Amino acid sequence: MLLDSNIIIYAAEQENEFLREFIAENNPYVSSLSYIEVLGYHKLSSEEKTYFEEFFNAAQILLISQAVINQAVRLKQLRKMSLGDSIIAGTTLVYNLTIITRNVDDFRWITELKLVNPFNDS
Repeated sequence: MLLDSNIIIYAAEQENEFLREFIAENNPYVSSLSYIEVLGYHKLSSEEKTYFEEFFNAAQILLISQAVINQAVRLKQLRKMSLGDSIIAGTTLVYNLTIITRNVDDFRWITELKLVNPFNDS
């Protein structure tokens, strides 16, 4: 499984303990893109920054390889999508993982992609 950036952010919220439990039980991967998106947010409080730094220090981070880039390009050629979504989807496809996201509509059109929304599927 590969966590989309939104799931990492939601998991930090007090009311989403079920996500923290889900992550602990499944030990999923994260993309280096999520590291940039989450920690690069310019309005993080120092408490949030510390939480996310600890999360990423413990996470299994998959780098953006040439194979991931090639998949992202292929997907963007098929349909308009954000750079971030194309890299997340490309990473998921290259490593044959399931993407864990709340934004399933952003990825549903990619027929070879396996999707789970833990907010609906928990």
